[in-house]
Amino acid sequence: MNEITTPKPFAPLLTRAADAETTADPSSVMTLLADSDTTGGLLTSYRSSFAKGAVGAPAHFHTKASEMFYVLGGSLQVLVGEELSVLERGDFLLVPPHTPHAFAAAPGAEADVLFVFTPGMARFDYLRLLGRVMRGEAGFEEIRESSERFDNHYVDSPVWRKALAER
Repeated sequence: MNEITTPKPFAPLLTRAADAETTADPSSVMTLLADSDTTGGLLTSYRSSFAKGAVGAPAHFHTKASEMFYVLGGSLQVLVGEELSVLERGDFLLVPPHTPHAFAAAPGAEADVLFVFTPGMARFDYLRLLGRVMRGEAGFEEIRESSERFDNHYVDSPVWRKALAER
């Protein structure tokens, strides 16, 4: 039987759009909303706005967290396991732990997506690192070295590679 763990106490959290930290690279802007240290470990959430045709994340999986996607606008191409699909405005996707997945703005489209991880984990430092790598300020080896810390495990996906090549 699965035990339900009670989150640590935390104060109500309001992140005003004007006060939210953002991190950007040439193809996306990530707005950091709530990290695990402010939610008692319950969740981590951020919003990503992807430019037309932007690649979001290569195939990867998480061992501890489920990842939720809610498309606020545009279209998001996703890989879940070996299946490709396109999420449109208003679509919701929940990816359980250990499930390989990837995402990008759908070909020819922009995408605006709310991401939520539960349970939460300190991912804001990972998002900041991604921004630095995409801007050429850090190397991809730093991402590889952080896979356990941020529960982000990259895998090869011929299906995703083919989808990206066909863009």
